[in-house]
Amino acid sequence: MEQAYHVPILVDEVISLLSPERGGIFVDGTLGGGGHAEAVLKLLPEGSRLFGIDRDAEAIAFAGRRLASFGEGFIPVRGNFFEMERLLNERGVESVDGILLDLGVSSHQLDDAGRGFSYKAEAPLDMRMDRQAGLSAYDVVNGYGEKELASIFFRYGEERFSSRIAKRLCERRQSRPIETTTELAALIKEAIPAKFRNEPQHPARRCFQAIRIEVNGELNGLEQAIRAAHGLLKKGGRLAIISFHSLEDRIVKTLFKEFEQPCDCPKSAPVCICGKKPTARILTRKPLTASALEQERNSRSSSAKLRAIERL
Repeated sequence: MEQAYHVPILVDEVISLLSPERGGIFVDGTLGGGGHAEAVLKLLPEGSRLFGIDRDAEAIAFAGRRLASFGEGFIPVRGNFFEMERLLNERGVESVDGILLDLGVSSHQLDDAGRGFSYKAEAPLDMRMDRQAGLSAYDVVNGYGEKELASIFFRYGEERFSSRIAKRLCERRQSRPIETTTELAALIKEAIPAKFRNEPQHPARRCFQAIRIEVNGELNGLEQAIRAAHGLLKKGGRLAIISFHSLEDRIVKTLFKEFEQPCDCPKSAPVCICGKKPTARILTRKPLTASALEQERNSRSSSAKLRAIERL
């Protein structure tokens, strides 16, 4: 059923923070199945517009059908939100009233076994959000050196057994390539100490996350993308970001604090001499998280953190 393409997370909280009833131009930089976009469009006054950006052609096609009833109020855009400024400028837009970035993988991508994102179902190693992209999970797992693999697992997956896992994969590659998700998951599980193999969540999840981040370049340029999004906001415009792991959330939190408190003068200085002024105020002193009810209905919401700012 098409409505099950993707289950949007923290919808009410996102709407409360973005306040689309204000009207204007809004952007969903990670459109997915269009769940958040639909909630925004329902509240936009006549004459307002929402641009939905996604690099996944399947997501663009699905959301285009789902949101067709909003007519010219919804504009789908195929592309990466890392290039949001260019994508909008090409369409005559230089500033906006609200932006949402949902940094998670869509439910559809996780559940579609053929995409290779999940360690639970057998599939070719892929993990590309954009199927036209060159680098795949197969290329990473079979082509990267042992030290490079270990570094990726540690940096992007915070995997404490990264070196052991990388060594095991490279040993296995000497006989034949690693080709499927289940094969990779089994090798990862074999590589870690036996007493850590029966965690509540599969021991391969951290490495799968790391490989996915590497394949899609999810953190490469994220800081610059957030700065660009902040720069696109009109005065009073709002930026809301949902992250799903500590690496993303750390970047978001640090940048939002910088926007609100840019002064870098020594603490001992009696007055500010750097001249840097705040450009935004933080709307979420602590990140908003999913309620117990939402987590029960959608387990993927349990790790979500929502932060937002308003442009000054």
